[in-house]
Amino acid sequence: MIQVARTMLIPCPMQDTLAYLTDFAHAQQWDPATVSCVPLAPGASGPGSRWRNVSRFRGRTSEVLYRLDVEEVDRLVFTGENSTVLVTDDLRFTPVSDESTRLTYTATFRFKGIARLAAPFLSKDVNRLADDVASALPRVMAR
Repeated sequence: MIQVARTMLIPCPMQDTLAYLTDFAHAQQWDPATVSCVPLAPGASGPGSRWRNVSRFRGRTSEVLYRLDVEEVDRLVFTGENSTVLVTDDLRFTPVSDESTRLTYTATFRFKGIARLAAPFLSKDVNRLADDVASALPRVMAR
């Protein structure tokens, strides 16, 4: 298992930040590894909503199906899964002011099968990816 956490200051009100991140399709804008992310059903996002996410990691492209499991006034939890990994993205929001939000983003990767053997060698790359997200997300939200 690999777990990474980053805390960032988002230059938007908490309600706007939460609304934007509730739609995981936006990951294509703020996650540099995401190639595409499309909802599996039309309509507003909420608990049970699902997305097909295609990401590039270490030169390989993989598809992960994500689901929004928890939507609270200050927290979102997404779970993504394919045959080699179970990913949990836990996003916690704290208002800093009327115009900014502190976001603590924790991602947990649980590898399956033979992929578990690679986990110790992937930590550096997963941390780099977390750094890229922590850099990109505040910039995207500032637009």
